[in-house]
Amino acid sequence: MHRRLFIAAMAALGLAGPFNLPAFAQAYPTKPVKIIVPFAPGGVTDMVSRVMAQGLTAELGQPAVVENRAGASGIVGAEVAAKSAPDGYTLMMGNISTLAINAAVFARLPYDPQVSFDPISMVARQPLVVAVNPNVPVKTIGELIAYAKSNNKLNFGSAGASLQLATEAFNQAAGIQMTHVPYKGSGPAMTDLVAGHIDVLFDAFSSLYPFIQQGRLRGLAITSDKRSPLAPELPTLGELGFPQVEVTSWQGIVVPAGTPPAIIAKLNAAIIKLLESQSVKDQLAKQGVEAAPSTPDQLAQYANKERQRWTEVANKAGVKPN
Repeated sequence: MHRRLFIAAMAALGLAGPFNLPAFAQAYPTKPVKIIVPFAPGGVTDMVSRVMAQGLTAELGQPAVVENRAGASGIVGAEVAAKSAPDGYTLMMGNISTLAINAAVFARLPYDPQVSFDPISMVARQPLVVAVNPNVPVKTIGELIAYAKSNNKLNFGSAGASLQLATEAFNQAAGIQMTHVPYKGSGPAMTDLVAGHIDVLFDAFSSLYPFIQQGRLRGLAITSDKRSPLAPELPTLGELGFPQVEVTSWQGIVVPAGTPPAIIAKLNAAIIKLLESQSVKDQLAKQGVEAAPSTPDQLAQYANKERQRWTEVANKAGVKPN
């Protein structure tokens, strides 16, 4: 492990040149590289993956192809990725669900997020937005909390465990209890929020904010530690007195465990180069997403902390593993 991380770090610094990488890694890749996205097309993880696939195609000299394998909160695609050959030709765009929260809310997984993958790099982060249907008589987070305390029928939707636990973290911090309404995807949840079938929704900035701009939803806050330049009118939950509800939707690239260290180093260097390029930063920023390159070890440490954090939230909220 230490040798692998050392080589990856040297690659990220541009020090792992052709003379100190094994010959097979110098030749890699010799065929298309697949990026498994364990979610349906159209979401933020899919969007980030397609930006990266375009850049990696140029960097690696072989096509990088996105393959969507949706189902069961990302479990279906993650299992496929985990059981693929560890040869550098199958990558997975993991995220907060597949690499952290699923371990907190599922009693059994067909993969182990800590053992089944080798980390490559963090890729991107973006905040969630707290939005309500315009018919809910609140315009601020303070008013939402007061209304929830006086109205035990207030509910919230979620498309997956990560968004459910983000909302539960807010419930715990605010001392309220909204009723959970589960959805299979963000699209149906947002449709029902606009229609007034649910009251509150925490979801990715890039998904929710267009509806707020159109006046179809009312935005109350974002969950990052600073305001978004695309929506400076939305306060952060931190500045409203809830710093413990800082929540980031994040993505990171991993490969099946056992992938050769030199290939990990080459992929890490290529991904960092892309994420530090202004063109990729701009493509992501237009969607409210921040480029977030890292070393493999930094991604592993971050995912471990996230697993611990969300396990505690799930336990406190009474969300039992299923």
